[in-house]
Amino acid sequence: MKTSTIISWNINGIRAALKKGFLDFIRTYKPDILCLQETKAEQGQVEIDLPQYEEYWNSAKRKGYSGTAIFSKTKPLSIQFGLFASKHTKNLVDEAGRDAADEGRVITAEFESMYVVTVYTPNAKDDLSRIPLRQKKWDPLFLEHLKKLEEKKPVIACGDFNVAHEEIDLARPKENIGNKGFTREEREGFDHILRAGFIDTFRTLHPDEPGHYTWWTHWANARARNVGWRIDYVLASKTLQKKMTKAFILPKVIGSDHCPVGISLDVA
Repeated sequence: MKTSTIISWNINGIRAALKKGFLDFIRTYKPDILCLQETKAEQGQVEIDLPQYEEYWNSAKRKGYSGTAIFSKTKPLSIQFGLFASKHTKNLVDEAGRDAADEGRVITAEFESMYVVTVYTPNAKDDLSRIPLRQKKWDPLFLEHLKKLEEKKPVIACGDFNVAHEEIDLARPKENIGNKGFTREEREGFDHILRAGFIDTFRTLHPDEPGHYTWWTHWANARARNVGWRIDYVLASKTLQKKMTKAFILPKVIGSDHCPVGISLDVA
């Protein structure tokens, strides 16, 4: 039985990450599949010496913003950029006229036994101006995307979901109720994914363990004090649960305000 490791990381800018040990991280952890969010660059803008990996990039139309990428040791059977078109949602334009479909937020890679999706979910913004986009458009459409994929084979969806699901997932829940990342609407959107049959892999293996976070503000030495939020996840079809051997968070890996998260699976 072979073990496959999938790691996801919001790197908050690939060019900055390359100066902070990004390649050393890959050489140390050797993920079979690496899902990235917030790359903030196009593939041709950086030189990455990783010949053992296939690279797939989905960059935002706006320069230096958003973006996702997948690095894989195995060449995928197919690649899709963005979400499936939906009869329920005509577009992903928010109230300010910004179109999330142009922000490079999703890549889906098809492999022999599963799909792997990297996602950078739109931030609700400090003034919560993107809550209507999240609640009425993005979250339902993303779930529809996952369910459509799952009709064919199991799905792993990983990335920055920009929401702390439960109080255990952030250091100061009471003070943050109603703030971006911990609103009722965002948490309900995440609930819907779990109710549809997907599992939060880390919480499945570590159900009651507090203090596990994936993002820390730059203010007030928050990371050193571990005053953080768990907003980065690896979700999986329930049928993959029996193959899952490990779910982990790597808070000691620096280079971004987020840290990597991942899982290991037994594959044939």
